[in-house]
Amino acid sequence: MKKLDTTMYFITDSTNYTEEEFLRRVEEACKGGVTLVQLREKERTTREYLSLAEKVHEITMQYNIPLIIDDRADVALAVNAEGVHVGQSDMPVRIARKLMGNGKIVGATAKTVPQATEAYEQGADYLGVGAIYPTTTKVKTVLTSVETLKEIVKAVPIKVNAIGGLNKDNIHVLKGSGIDGICAVSAIMKADDPCIAAKELRGAFNELQQN
Repeated sequence: MKKLDTTMYFITDSTNYTEEEFLRRVEEACKGGVTLVQLREKERTTREYLSLAEKVHEITMQYNIPLIIDDRADVALAVNAEGVHVGQSDMPVRIARKLMGNGKIVGATAKTVPQATEAYEQGADYLGVGAIYPTTTKVKTVLTSVETLKEIVKAVPIKVNAIGGLNKDNIHVLKGSGIDGICAVSAIMKADDPCIAAKELRGAFNELQQN
């Protein structure tokens, strides 16, 4: 597995887009400098998920960006994606790691320090922590304070990313948190120009890290 860069972690949402427009937006985000792409599909059948995953993987491979499949290790393995991400209600990290093997990326969602340490001990490579702000995605969100985020960063030696309603105008709240990157869905997916949105968000995060 190449060095994991979680700086600008883009999570997709295909709701209300044709497949063609969805794939175009994913590619524009890749052009804009995202460092990881997670395909997240809560409503599709396995066959639909597989079909879309293959098409997204073709795009991400062109840009040498790892593709993470949300929730479904079987889909990740079937399309030879670079990794899988599991939430608190999905399969345990240790099972995901066993299925994926050591050469693949396994990410996990954590909202508390105990959840974070458990995920790390079971073999997670990175954590997505949040939601920092309320989100407009269909995923059920429980807000996580920036203080808890800081505690999680200190508690585990793996990469920690903030997630949840983040955009270039509000990520200043994460200053000094010690995180390795940010996750974005709507800020890129719903932008007029996903390429520019990804560039601006990545730039805002880099600036946050330097100041």
